[in-house]
Order: sequence, then structure tokens, then C-alpha cells
Amino acid sequence: MLSGDQWNQLLQGFLDEGRDLLKDAEDSLLRLETSPDDEDAVNQLFRAVHTLKGSAGIFSLTALVNLTHHLESLLMLVRDGQLTLTSQMTSLMLTCMDELSTLLESVDESGQLNVDESRHAPLIAALGQAQGHVPAPMETSTPAVIEAKVEDANDWRINIEFAPELFENGFDPAAFVRYLSKLGTLTRVQTRTDRLPALHALDPHQCYLALEIELHSSAGEQEIADVFEFIQDFCTLRIERVAGLPVLASADVLPPAATVASQQVQPMPPMPAQAKASPAPAAPAERGAANAGREKRSIENTLVKVSASKLDELINLVGELVISTAGAQMQARLSGDPRCIESTQAVFQHVEQIRESALKLRMVEVGETFNRFHRVVRDVSQELGKKIQLTIRGGETELDKSVIDKIADPLTHLVRNAIDHGIESAAARLESGKPEEGSLSLNAYHDSGMIVLEISDDGRGLNTARILEKAIAKGMVEADAQLSDRDIHALIFEAGFSTAEQVSNLSGRGVGMDVVRSAIDQLRGTIEIDSVAGQGCTFRIRLPLTLAIIDGFLVSVGDDSFVIPLDMVTECMEATDLPLDNGYGYLNLRGAPMPCITLDSHFGLDSKPARRRNIVVVSQGRLQAGLIVDQLHGELQTVIKPLGKMFQHLRGISGSTILGSGQVALILDIPSLFRHLQSLVDTPSPSSANAANAY
Repeated sequence: MLSGDQWNQLLQGFLDEGRDLLKDAEDSLLRLETSPDDEDAVNQLFRAVHTLKGSAGIFSLTALVNLTHHLESLLMLVRDGQLTLTSQMTSLMLTCMDELSTLLESVDESGQLNVDESRHAPLIAALGQAQGHVPAPMETSTPAVIEAKVEDANDWRINIEFAPELFENGFDPAAFVRYLSKLGTLTRVQTRTDRLPALHALDPHQCYLALEIELHSSAGEQEIADVFEFIQDFCTLRIERVAGLPVLASADVLPPAATVASQQVQPMPPMPAQAKASPAPAAPAERGAANAGREKRSIENTLVKVSASKLDELINLVGELVISTAGAQMQARLSGDPRCIESTQAVFQHVEQIRESALKLRMVEVGETFNRFHRVVRDVSQELGKKIQLTIRGGETELDKSVIDKIADPLTHLVRNAIDHGIESAAARLESGKPEEGSLSLNAYHDSGMIVLEISDDGRGLNTARILEKAIAKGMVEADAQLSDRDIHALIFEAGFSTAEQVSNLSGRGVGMDVVRSAIDQLRGTIEIDSVAGQGCTFRIRLPLTLAIIDGFLVSVGDDSFVIPLDMVTECMEATDLPLDNGYGYLNLRGAPMPCITLDSHFGLDSKPARRRNIVVVSQGRLQAGLIVDQLHGELQTVIKPLGKMFQHLRGISGSTILGSGQVALILDIPSLFRHLQSLVDTPSPSSANAANAY
């Protein structure tokens, strides 16, 4: 018997695998819609559904098994070339996968699935209609009925010897035998006792079971072997077709629950020693699917799944180690002992390597997030009656999982808006000389220590005049305001702003784009817009690689310390003869004007001006600005600590960190400072210049 912890672990493993299988199935199905001749996609799709059905059968999840059985029947016809996959058929299968996903999430802690199976009747009927008939229901209680319905049934003898460590890996032999009974009639189940040791040597944690099973079924050898695919590394299996076996009229051969091993039957002779049996040659498509499944399992066996909370705990501990190391380095320098300094420097280098390795553990490819938008684009474009082709580039680019999780919703908003607002209808595109099918692309790449995500379309672009008209009507800007196109485009991120004429399921309520900017700000990122009327629009999101530990540049103003993200620092220079008005001014940097601001006036600090001041030039995309500070202290590793609720309203600050001296330093929010500088440029009045003190 399995313990409670073993059962929960096994069940959770099934649920995690089920979610992965459904995702793989959906991805393969969407690939088939654009590449109907992709045999690999067909095999992967069939394999995912078949494996999910087998796993659900082991846990006796009847509703899930029944629905996957009918879906599998349709996929077999597609795989064998008897049916051609149509758009309507794809939509039906996607609906089935949505329902299967709902069923997976409905499984309770005890492994029970309490759902009304009658709600699946419309889906099962639709699957039967797609096959040209109503498929037979999945038999769950009387396997003997299968034998009566199928004329070409065969008799099979299955010899299986379970490995001693089977129980230790959480498997129950009876579950596999029970599921085998669903393929037909079990005419004999006989145990072998020659492997049992003496009573004093018997280990209750070891499995000594071997079985000889006789099965009357229309299933093929590959399908029978698939029943045991989850324990192929923990058993020796031999399957052979035989003739003339008696067929019983009832299915009571299989004992209840997990009592197979305790049957009192006559022993059978030992099975000859041999390698794990491989099935007889199967159809090419089946072989391809089987090989793909085995290769995937081989890869998965080299991976270890770790809870995200454990990784977060590791990152926090590494962060504390970084702080402690900085303190040790400071004390070593104060002591002046060269051996101590050398030792702490060696520790610092190792800590830096640990930090980089720990952060890499949370790095995942952004392509996994991008791929989910195939379904979004398909559903939304069909709802709007548009033809849109999605292109993904840079999917191998890696980003911290915490960032990936938080950027998914903003990306969804941008993709849906691009389809709804940006890309025209097929008729409008043809009228303007464009291809009937619109193009939407997602791209990811590295740039200056940050990750850039681009969402581009070849639609109509942003209507600058319309946006300005709406903004004036809502009182967001003055009627005589002189705004650049970039400033006008930025208005779409204001709360409550929408240019839609009517409210729909997708847009018109004035929410969404403000949520996008808010989410990106929380990630210490920025968003830019490049739009050309009639040609298309690109939203460009810049994000830091991680939210936990960054390389920073330490500066100070008076007794207050600030950290600037190092990847945003361009250069440093001495501030000489720089005219300032309320802490704000311009510097001629190699022939181009650059706005500058003093941090003490921006944050309202009471500090005496230093005799010699410095300018730190920071950049964000194509923008540059100068931050005027007193002292430059150099680079350091910065562990980001979130601000408390009392200080979360502060603009210009994204977090805090603890220095080696124990002093708290504030981490500057450079994107917020750029927006503040932009507001000063747009409204260069004394009142706006004094707005810096409002921070």
C-alpha cells in the first residue's frame, strides 16, 4: 500500500504531466492547422492524448478516460490518413482539450473526479459525427462485451516480471492489470512464486511479483505494450500472440484493488531471462510516435523538477550571502591585512559564481510563453473574422521565471489589441493594397544587458489625430498643447483611455493598456511605441534579466546612498559650470542637449552642496539623461529588497538594498525618472519645475 505522501506525490506527478501533455497536444494541433502534412505533429498529438488516457486510466478517472478515448478515436483516423484535419475539426479538438484541462484541475486530493459525465455528451456526439458515426462508448466495467462486439479479436499471452524497486517508485502493479482489462477480456491472471525469498529475508518494500496474463482483445501488440510504458524501466515484458485459448463469459478474473500479489494459484515455471521485450514491428506512424515518446522521456529523466518556492528561498539565501560577503570585504580593507583581503576577495569571486548559477536556475526560455499565443491569435482572429499569421522569433532567449510569469498578461493585452485595433479586416487590407492575411510577430532579444520583447503588426498603425482628439475630449491634455507623436502615442496607456467607438468583448472599456504599463513598471521595465500610419505598429518592452540580484553602481548625495542599475549607466563625468534652475538643467554632450537633474532637489534632501559634483549619464533605449550626485563609489552586487507598504507610493524608487556597512541604500527607478524629466520638458514653467519637490 502507498503511504499518504507517496500517493500525493504520485497524483501530483500525474497532474503536472497531464498539463504538460495537454500543452504539447495543443501546440501540435495548432502546428497541424498551418502544416497539415507534418507527420511529426500528428504523431506527437496522438501520443500526448494516448498517454493522458493511459495515465488517467491508472488513477481510474473514468470521465477523463472516456473523453480522451473518443478524441483518440478521431485522431487515429487522422493519423492513418482516413480523415483530413479541417478547421472545424481543429476547433472541436481544442474545445475538448479545454474540457480535459478543466477536468484535470477538478481532481481533488484523494484522486476523485466528481463531475457529471452527461455534460460531455455534446462533445462526444460531435467527435462521433466528425468520424462519420457515433463511436462506441468506452467500456469500463464489462470487458467481455468487447469480445462479443469485435470479430477480429486475438488471444495474447503477456509475461511480466516487475522489478524489486517498483514499490519504491510509487507504482501499484494491480493498477496496470486493471487498466489492461479495459482492452478486452482477461481469461487468466496467474502469479509466479519462484522469486519469493524465505520469510525472514522478505523485504516489504521490495516487489517480488511476476504474472502470466492471457488476454482476448482486438488491441494490437503496441497498444498492449503501451499499458506498461510508465514502468518500462521497472519490468521485463514479453508479449506473444497465441491461438485456441478459452474465452470466459465473465470478467471476474481480475481481483479487486491491489490483491493480485496475494492470489493463491499454482506456480508457473520461471520466465526465461531476456532483455526487456520490444514489440513486434508496428506501423510506421506508430513507431514514429513511440520513438518520439521514448526520446522525450529520456530527456525528461535527465531533468529534475524543483518547486519555484524552493528556488526563491535559494535566491534569498544567496542574496544574504552577497550582503555578508560585502561586509566581510569592507572589514578586511579596514584591517589592512593583505592575507585577509586576499581571502575575502577569493570568497567574493566564489559567491559571484554561486549567484550567477543560482539565477540561471530560474531562467526559462521565453518561447514557452510566446507559443501560447498561437491559440490566442487563432481564437481572437476567428471571433473577429480576420486572417492573421503569427510569427515567433527569439524564443530561445532566456528570462527569469518570475518575470515571465508577470509579463504574460501584459503580452496578452498587447496581442489582443494588435488583432482588434491594429490589423484591418481582409476587405480593408485588400482595398489598401495589402495581402489579405495580416501579420503579427513576437520577437525577443538581448540589448544592453536587458531583454527586449517586441509585438509588431502590419496593420493600420496608431491614429495619432484620433488619439489626440479623444485625449482633448477627456480633458487629459489642453486643446492647444503642442505634443510630439511619441507623447500622443503614450496617452493610450492612461487609465480609462480608449478610441473604440463601441464596447466589445475585446476592447472599448478603457482598461488594459494602463494595466500593461503598470505591470511593466513593477518589473522595472519600459515600453516604447513605434508606429507608422498605414504600415503597422511595434510595441517594444525592455525588461531586466532578473528581479532578485543586479549589478549596481553606488553613488551618494550627502549622507544618503543610491544605487543605479549598472546596465543603464553609460558614463560618468565631472559637473562643471552647469546652470541649474531648481535642480534641473541641460548639458551639451558631444553636440546634443541632455537634460540633467540633481537627486537632492528631486527627492527634497537637506544636504550641503559638495565642492565637487559628478554627473552619471544613464540611458533608456534612445533616451539619455544626467543624474547629478556628490560622490561615485563604484560597482557592487545589489540584492533587491522590496519597499514596505508605507513607501510604495514613492516615485523614482524601485526598491532598497543593504550595503556591507549595514547602511540602507535606495535603488533608483530610472524609467520613472525619465518620465518625470519628460514632464518637465513638456511643461517648462516654474510650477512644473518645482514639481520635482512633490516627490
